[in-house]
Amino acid sequence: MKVATSRLTQNVLEGPSAEGEPVLFVHGNVSSAAFWRDTLAAMPEGYRALAADLRGFGESDPAPVDATRGLRDFSDDLAELVEAMELGPVHLVGWSMGGGVVMQLLRDRPAMVRSLTLVNPVSPYGYSGTEGPDGLLTHADGTGAGAGAANPDFVARLAKGDTSDEAPTSPRTVFRTSYVAGPVADEDFYVASMLTTRVGEDNYPGDAVTSEAWPGVRPGARGVLNALAPTHFRLDDLRSVEPRPPILWIRGADDVIVSDASPFDLAQLGLLGVVPGSPGTPAQPMVTQTRAVLERYGDYREVVLAACGHSPHLERPEEFRRLLVEHLQSRR
Repeated sequence: MKVATSRLTQNVLEGPSAEGEPVLFVHGNVSSAAFWRDTLAAMPEGYRALAADLRGFGESDPAPVDATRGLRDFSDDLAELVEAMELGPVHLVGWSMGGGVVMQLLRDRPAMVRSLTLVNPVSPYGYSGTEGPDGLLTHADGTGAGAGAANPDFVARLAKGDTSDEAPTSPRTVFRTSYVAGPVADEDFYVASMLTTRVGEDNYPGDAVTSEAWPGVRPGARGVLNALAPTHFRLDDLRSVEPRPPILWIRGADDVIVSDASPFDLAQLGLLGVVPGSPGTPAQPMVTQTRAVLERYGDYREVVLAACGHSPHLERPEEFRRLLVEHLQSRR
């Protein structure tokens, strides 16, 4: 369905039931709500399962992303969606970047949230440019993070709608090697979802800005990767929200996108010698940072799935749904 709000028109997928407690699923970067297709279809009775395309992805409006607001353009869009559909308090499930979006929504509007489930979420201190469990900025301007860190060949292939596996930077190859730890069914379907990403300075990856410090890039003011930069997106005070719903954190043990030594982090590539000239900047400990924030928050449970990468809902769907439904039922 298409749902119009004062902010934009959003495309929303719905599970088989239009009745029950609302569960809103939020996808990650370079994907769409389609990544939740099978999860929506398999949700049990008693839950109204919904998944929205974020702005610039899927079939929602390609509205520009103001990166200086962090992930708030996305979270505010969802808040208006909840209000427009008169859903009342909702269970939120966020994967990857979507995990950051739902954490931001919880931070800003806790009364709107029944429960929170994080699936391999981005660190509460953004993506790249920080050190240590408390997200200390490596540089005050966020050098090391932002749109300039994106692989230009991947961006070009995404823009061209490349469906091949001819290069490591082909979207299909990135899906196989990074989104999942092993083969999954319907690969073509998920690659097609990735290719709905709107490419440009206002969306993905955003405007690239150079820096005199290594590795030579810092966050700009527009687009998705800049919105994820630690100078724009930080959740130091998540523990301050009231009411404080329980959080379930599910992650794959073999995730290479969100990890304590991610090859998508320029600092880690510098340590490996892939990006020359590194002064020894440590990699961002993304998982450690998330755990530190959630320990201060208090009411959370961490579940690590072995032999699983960045997408538990695709790789271990039955176990993922079991964990999710148990968490939702705990709020009844």
